[in-house]
Amino acid sequence: MPTIVKTCMTCRCTRHHPTDKFRVNASGKLLDVWMLVGCEKCDRTTKIPLHERIHVQALAHDRLVAYENNDPAMVRRLLHEAPAGGPGYRLDWTGTWELDTDMPFYEVERKDAPPLEVLVRFEVPAPVRVENLLTAGLKLSRSAVRGMVRAGRIRLPSAVDAKVRADFSFFVLPDSLARH
Repeated sequence: MPTIVKTCMTCRCTRHHPTDKFRVNASGKLLDVWMLVGCEKCDRTTKIPLHERIHVQALAHDRLVAYENNDPAMVRRLLHEAPAGGPGYRLDWTGTWELDTDMPFYEVERKDAPPLEVLVRFEVPAPVRVENLLTAGLKLSRSAVRGMVRAGRIRLPSAVDAKVRADFSFFVLPDSLARH
């Protein structure tokens, strides 16, 4: 789960974590809904507004039930849909991803290696820099990855320094096919 970047009113720490709890407050037929987050340093609970003065009929029933039952899946869903609480908050995804690979042995730097198509699938849409995925997955240095991209040996659908969060594939080519 990403860290929510927001300044704590008690200790001025800027890192908060979801508590997997919501607060729903009704005033007649209008609802206010907040996601509760805790400061990583002092554990003070803060509310991040999700819905303010929304008519009860305007909120999908299953969503309201998820809020009332403190559904942790709803917390994850909300964190992946948009920055929590809209303007004034941002998400820090540092250290939130790991690469699982079932890639068989393949000598990626070998000049006569056969062409290889690699499919990258995201279990969770965490934004990750393409270069970081390649260095971890291919077990190469950043300079080696950038050199192979410049030489056309690694063909990407986006820039090597771009952040991606959706499935994509790329190709690793031998020298003989790299510039063709």
